[in-house]
Amino acid sequence: MTERLKSIVSQISPAKSGLSAITTKNPDDIVITLAVRTPLAKARKGGFKDTPLDGILVKLLKQVNARSNLDPALVEDICVGNVSDAKTAYYTRAAMLGAGFPNTTAGYSVNRFCSSGLKAVQDIANQIATGAIDIGLALGAEHMTAGGDTLERPFFDEILEVPEAGDCMQPMGQTSENVGNDFNITREKQDRYAAESYRRAEVAQKAGWFDDEIVPIQVKIKDPKTGEEKEVTLTKDEGPRYGTTFESLQKIKPAFLPHGDKSHAGNSSQLTDGAAAVLLMKRSKAQELGQPIMAKFVGATVAGLAPRIMGIGPTVAIPKLLTKFNLTLDDIDIIEINEAFASMAVYCLETLKIDHSKMNVRGGAIALGHPLGCTGARQIATGLSECRRQKKKVLLTSMCIGTGMGMAGLFINEQNV
Repeated sequence: MTERLKSIVSQISPAKSGLSAITTKNPDDIVITLAVRTPLAKARKGGFKDTPLDGILVKLLKQVNARSNLDPALVEDICVGNVSDAKTAYYTRAAMLGAGFPNTTAGYSVNRFCSSGLKAVQDIANQIATGAIDIGLALGAEHMTAGGDTLERPFFDEILEVPEAGDCMQPMGQTSENVGNDFNITREKQDRYAAESYRRAEVAQKAGWFDDEIVPIQVKIKDPKTGEEKEVTLTKDEGPRYGTTFESLQKIKPAFLPHGDKSHAGNSSQLTDGAAAVLLMKRSKAQELGQPIMAKFVGATVAGLAPRIMGIGPTVAIPKLLTKFNLTLDDIDIIEINEAFASMAVYCLETLKIDHSKMNVRGGAIALGHPLGCTGARQIATGLSECRRQKKKVLLTSMCIGTGMGMAGLFINEQNV
């Protein structure tokens, strides 16, 4: 096997290594030179309610061009992770051209539900590792104002002959109640967890911790009563609800009866609009171009489980990823796990025995929001910013995935450490 082939194989299917091996710097490492995001806005009533998906994309892509100090002609492919809009491939291609990328840059979209942003990063990284491209841009984006991704009809009858296949039709709220009921994740536990997520997000926002990961986005907002438009600049996430307490959450009515009585609007992720972008290339290319290296992308993996308890997906994806690199959770400094629901977040925290002080330090989707396709990329921007703030090295991101999967990604921070 040639040295180049060995390098390619190691990037795609790395042998068991350990902390010292994954923190070693090599020319063929896949690195991140930029990771930024829009503010996260409340769906249907927030800052992006009148800016469609293609509008969000073009505005973020323009920010990437302005901040990357890179000739856009060098970016060979752009991948956008999105869940709810079947026209995302159209919007991706048009938005990139509108943002100043030349027609020689390619573009496409991917959808693996809530991991779509991370899947986009993995896809671009794998293309770079195999030599298909030298530089690529991965985005995650969602405009939940426009509606969700609910099924318009039941599955084909032959599929429904297998009960577990039919479980893929269960609404996400129902799967949350399944987790709470099956594993005795009580309403009290869920509300206490949610209150802490809100508290952390409030602390982080007031302290300005999000400021270096968020780029300002100018939008026009229509007054719903008069129809009058005004131009505003979005700079902060709209999800944090200052002063939220366990006691106030206890007063909220369950949202998913008759499936259960534990999950509700206050301990579930918020409907949100937003996007995030991650620029990737090999270390050698970054050094050649004088690009700042934020982090090394180590790897990512996906795993499946029963659709009816899809929320606990991180508990199968995280051990699988750590095993591939001969790591344990003790080796991880910062952990970002998507809070689709408090039920799954509590289950993951307890089952994996995670130190809560290093998980979702700035709060999670309960407090910040969960723009479905965006989250996998947003977690990277947030996690690397937190690593920089704390001068920590190893970042792990993970999320549950609708229909019963989990995904996890591993990164080495190289900023100020």
